[in-house]
Amino acid sequence: MKIALIAMSGIRCCDQELMDMGLTLPGFVDRSKIIAALPSLGLLTLAGMTPNEHQVDYIEIFDIKDTKAADSIPQGYDLVAISSYGAQIAEAYELGDIYKASGMMVVQGGLHVSACPEEAILHADAVAIGEGEPVWADILKDAERRNLRKFYKSDPRAFSLDDAPMPAYELLDIDKYNRLTIQTSRGCPRSCEFCASSVLLTNTYKQKPADKVLAEIDRICDIWQKPFIEFADDNTFVNASYWEDILPKMESRKLRWFTETDISIAKHPELLRLMRKSGCAQILIGLESPLEKPLDGIEKNNNWKLKQWPDYKKAIETIQSYGISVNGCFVIGLDGQTPDIFDAIYDFVCETELHEVQITLQTAFPGTKLYDRLRAEKRLIDETAWEKLTLFDVNFIPSHMTQDELRKGFYSLAEKMYSEEFTSLRKQKFMEKIRAYQRKIKEN
Repeated sequence: MKIALIAMSGIRCCDQELMDMGLTLPGFVDRSKIIAALPSLGLLTLAGMTPNEHQVDYIEIFDIKDTKAADSIPQGYDLVAISSYGAQIAEAYELGDIYKASGMMVVQGGLHVSACPEEAILHADAVAIGEGEPVWADILKDAERRNLRKFYKSDPRAFSLDDAPMPAYELLDIDKYNRLTIQTSRGCPRSCEFCASSVLLTNTYKQKPADKVLAEIDRICDIWQKPFIEFADDNTFVNASYWEDILPKMESRKLRWFTETDISIAKHPELLRLMRKSGCAQILIGLESPLEKPLDGIEKNNNWKLKQWPDYKKAIETIQSYGISVNGCFVIGLDGQTPDIFDAIYDFVCETELHEVQITLQTAFPGTKLYDRLRAEKRLIDETAWEKLTLFDVNFIPSHMTQDELRKGFYSLAEKMYSEEFTSLRKQKFMEKIRAYQRKIKEN
């Protein structure tokens, strides 16, 4: 078969005023742009486990309107597998309809369609629910017979990352990317109400064997002279001993890398030292709120994030003292936040000298505990406004401010936070920390 693996990519924001603002402020929505530019690791993984008798093309479509206008929708496939984020799901469905009308078999997959399979099947011949690896071989066999089932649902217990295939990085035009992704784990022991990551695909925490991770790093190094890798994990350093073993082996690869984790990494000084030596440039940490009250209840297992709050400032200081940039993430619109939250975030960033900052609006993705709660409380403005799943659009009724206060406060904070002056100041402060760490290393 001739197979197309299509990733729907690009930035989406319904609020044009905010989108225009983001194009003029240094740093604003930078992280979203990076995410949008990342290749689809899920599709590359499926390509890596596809038997050689099939021809596989990896394709990225950033805007279906432009693609259609240019008459450049890829054609001539037997099977088309489409993966998309929630904000672009309407475009994924439109593309699926186009291919179906042309007689090509269509499979829709990803986080959104896993949460809304009955919706997705209206625009596909089949829907992959959950992890893709356990069902891909069955999809291929059934597609060869042109006898696809409507739904292919994976059992989280049926697939181990011990069996993870090598992603087909060779399908990429490497010069298009500023970083490539590797997944070292799947799932997270935390249970944050708003989380719409791989925890929606698996309810178990899985760790990929170190030798497989190193092999994937080496594969990227083979095709890219100056690799920048993002570890696409929900919470990378859950298993500290795993990383104490693998980081020294990464050092010889001469990488630069980035990942997401939680604030507890500050309690592991030896790990921080190894991270810096192995090329860690930055870690992204979900701080969510600089104020205590809105953190109460965010993490559903044992209120873990609330318990970490007293250590936020010291932890940031510790991590950045190793020359590792912290990208502190704040969710605005959490229950309990009042209009005071905007000044509180700005003051917190000033005090802690955070190098990078990401601010987003609370967003209720389908399949999350947050979506279920806000829907039950009748606080979702439109329960199926998937186009607003951008992290920058308001689609809920806040608890302690109006929608207009939330929107305007977000604008104002973005202007202050990402002004050229404040962005340059944070960069300058962090460079001082890097130099201080380098002096310390030389002295020792």
